Amino acid sequence: MAQFPAITHVAVTVSDLAASIEWYTRLFGAPPVLDEDEESGAFHHAVFALGGGTMFGLHTHTDSAPGNAFDERRVGLDHLAFACTAEELSLWVERLDSLGIAHEGIKTAAYGSGLSFRDPDNIALEFFAPPS
Repeated sequence: MAQFPAITHVAVTVSDLAASIEWYTRLFGAPPVLDEDEESGAFHHAVFALGGGTMFGLHTHTDSAPGNAFDERRVGLDHLAFACTAEELSLWVERLDSLGIAHEGIKTAAYGSGLSFRDPDNIALEFFAPPS
């Protein structure tokens, strides 16, 4: 059996696509590489190209159900972590501060160090560095 494959893309559903595109463009430092209605017409997606070949998509659905902001305590996604080194975490603190994005500061545990923050829909995100 081959090694389990890497994740190629992640897509999150957002409540305000324009606001989320602007927010993630500032965070990622580049605009989406794709911003279009999906072929079936069921959803619109904006897709960002990240390092390592990973794609990050923002979706809005034509039949969206009204709902509350994201809550990691519900069944589904808990959070999404972006890989970095321990040395890079302090640089990400500075970057988030410069963008006016609230965060919880660097937290360190036996399994690694993380810097948690949230997007406009309260989706939990993190920069994570495994222990050295």
